[in-house]
Amino acid sequence: MIIEPAPVTNADSDDVLGIDPFLFGFGFAADGTATPLTWEDVISGQLTSYPRVWLHLNRLSRQAQGWLYRKSGIDKVAVQSLLQEETRPRSTRHGNGFLINLRGVNLNAGEALEDMIALRMWASESLLITLRSRRVQAARDVEALVKGGEAPASTGGLVAALANALTDRMEPEIAAFDEQCDGFEDEILDPSIRLGRATLSEFRRKVLALRRYIVPQREALSQLVREGSAAGFFTDTDVLYLRESVDRVTRLAEDLDAIRERSIVLQEQVMEERSDMMNQRLFVLSILSAVFLPISFVTGLFGVNVGGLPGVNSPMAFAILVGSLALATGIMLAIFRWRRWI
Repeated sequence: MIIEPAPVTNADSDDVLGIDPFLFGFGFAADGTATPLTWEDVISGQLTSYPRVWLHLNRLSRQAQGWLYRKSGIDKVAVQSLLQEETRPRSTRHGNGFLINLRGVNLNAGEALEDMIALRMWASESLLITLRSRRVQAARDVEALVKGGEAPASTGGLVAALANALTDRMEPEIAAFDEQCDGFEDEILDPSIRLGRATLSEFRRKVLALRRYIVPQREALSQLVREGSAAGFFTDTDVLYLRESVDRVTRLAEDLDAIRERSIVLQEQVMEERSDMMNQRLFVLSILSAVFLPISFVTGLFGVNVGGLPGVNSPMAFAILVGSLALATGIMLAIFRWRRWI
């Protein structure tokens, strides 16, 4: 069932919530010249004057949602897919266009890097709509290309540029995870540094959070290449760029798998070192208990308050007892040394 957003009222309007529906947009002429658009151009129907249009909208805006449902011309099932809360990377051909969900690393200040941000797209020959709820730096990277006069010559080219920009932003961050894993390995080899188990657990959690989306993103891009090529949506150059993105995302997924395996080995090493340390301490305690066992036995025996104990009236008895206990301790230590227990 399709559920359209309720009409915007003064109480829940975007102005009250501080949400701007329109982030940026461009209309492309036949010769590829890009003209910046405004939200007024969008709602007034000026988009039809351009052969191609790219709109970057805020998914949380009620105005943007209403425009998508009522005036964008996109099938309502597709709109609902674009606006749903939870998504995973995917690419699906829908009518005369493509529904594309991709993920990028979260580079926003104060937010977790591994909390990857969704970039949702509707792509057809004449229209590209991208939506996000939080800032996606890759979209701004492609915006800078368009403003610099280096805009791709087709909607498929824009999609390929966005996929490449997302991958460009991922690579240095995953490389940083690899370097961090190298640092953990060096710390384990340094006896003066104690690597906490909680540190490795948190590191593994971040790696798994990234891998959760990067692995299906590889499949989504591969499917996009297949279906887009079959539909003639991508030029040969676009396909080359997308295949390069698929290869790079595949390599990133493999790097994450390797980092995950290394972190598991590191955690096992930490656990093994702690177990060895505990066993060593228990061994020392066992040796001490064995050394002092004869002393404890003799002193306990002579501490019994009954008659008949030898040496009670002898002034040399205490010295003989202490000497005997010292001799027994020395013999025990000699036996342990001979058995190489100490």
